[in-house]
Amino acid sequence: MIKVDIVNRVAETSEVSRVKAALAVDTIFNAMKNALSKGKRIELRGFGVFQVRDRKRGIGRNPKTGVEVAIAPGKTVRFKPGKELRNI
Repeated sequence: MIKVDIVNRVAETSEVSRVKAALAVDTIFNAMKNALSKGKRIELRGFGVFQVRDRKRGIGRNPKTGVEVAIAPGKTVRFKPGKELRNI
């Protein structure tokens, strides 16, 4: 499923135009991006939780040459499915 599929589903279900549905989907995604960029946790009951977590520093390897490469610490987004989603 891609973003266009979500927009089409919202338009069909709510009986609004695709333009308004696209605006609604974009608004939700932008709100989620803004919250995650601020380090906030997003909890969607029955679906799951999006959370920003620290990523440890590590050592990777260039698959072509085999040379070790240092991987800098940073942040990453993790998703933990909710109970209803796990049971599907």
